[in-house]
Amino acid sequence: MGSAGTPFIAPARPFLNSPHAINPPGAAEAAILAPVPSPENALVSPVTVVTDGACSANGRDASRGGWAAILTDADGNERVLTGGEAPSTNNRMELTAALEGLAAAPEGGDVRLVTDSTYLAHAISKGWLDGWQRRGWKTASKDPVANQDLWRRMIAELARHRRVTTEVVKGHAGHDANERADRLAQEAATRDWPAAPRDDAPPAAAPTAPPSRDDGQLGFF
Repeated sequence: MGSAGTPFIAPARPFLNSPHAINPPGAAEAAILAPVPSPENALVSPVTVVTDGACSANGRDASRGGWAAILTDADGNERVLTGGEAPSTNNRMELTAALEGLAAAPEGGDVRLVTDSTYLAHAISKGWLDGWQRRGWKTASKDPVANQDLWRRMIAELARHRRVTTEVVKGHAGHDANERADRLAQEAATRDWPAAPRDDAPPAAAPTAPPSRDDGQLGFF
């Protein structure tokens, strides 16, 4: 059984969507394991997005990362996405899987994001993301927030949807969709991927957010 967090409800003002595809040259078919939905089989809200990330030699120069996102809707339509980068870290791949899944979900609808990463889920559901922005992308201990480039994209993707609810499941514990996402992410991590450009510089002045709980534990990689 998973634990559902407080849903993220998009603010009224719009955000610009950021580019999100990570595709190795000449191998676009490897990054998208299902065809782009046509009007006949497009996903409709609400959508469940099950994600996972993997990384061998996590955080080292020789690391190889992979991610997977499995999207399904109430009508049984499915879309599967995978990708990766090298070098990378496990947390970067967890975030990227969620970003790509949210980007592929229909805009303006409801999304249930299922993950085994508390780092990802709690940042969205427990207000950590709001706290980092208020402090100029610093943790409660005043350290720079890791993976700022991905978190800034996350703000835009969350805002595209009416409501995003996170659910944490235990990894490698018999959750069929999580196990499938794990296998896809592990396989993706064995491929050759181009290094993704990163920009971890703090953003320009962010809008002030209302007070929220922040456990201050987000300096992880």
